[in-house]
Amino acid sequence: MTPEELQAARDRVVPDVLAGGLRVLFCGINPSLMSAATGHHFAHPGNRFWPVLHRSGFTPKRLRPAEQGELPEFGLGITNVVARATARADELSTKEYVEGGRALEAKVRRAGPRWLAVVGVTAYRAAFGERRARIGPQERTVGGARVWVLPNPSGLNAHWTVETMADEYARLRAAVEQETPR
Repeated sequence: MTPEELQAARDRVVPDVLAGGLRVLFCGINPSLMSAATGHHFAHPGNRFWPVLHRSGFTPKRLRPAEQGELPEFGLGITNVVARATARADELSTKEYVEGGRALEAKVRRAGPRWLAVVGVTAYRAAFGERRARIGPQERTVGGARVWVLPNPSGLNAHWTVETMADEYARLRAAVEQETPR
């Protein structure tokens, strides 16, 4: 992918991976330029979402971004807090996060997943005004779904390794599996 192709993807929207009856809707901050250029969520080679999703037991094999359409077969989906693609999350405004949180709540209400898993505590705090939120299950619900905040799988998030992220994602998976289906 050339730098020009990536820049041409700025502000594009990557379609959600949604279906009815999802167990977990994963919610990124916003699409990267690579995701927007390819049309696939978490497409940047340094992003660890796909290996973490597999290692945590959510998927029986490690999916590639181009295989995101298989997620609903496992009761999973993907969306974003802010729909537009940027090179970095710090290009997003507070207003975009808040508006994105409102849109996300409406989307969750329509789609009806049991859990909303926001990948990035900073995005969750900004979108929902929960300044003290931490990684893990949250008290509030969003659009009727229980909420779990997960570490951001970006390669820039050096505080978390693939292994420690997989452990946290596996905690969510265990909670989902213990829950009685609606």
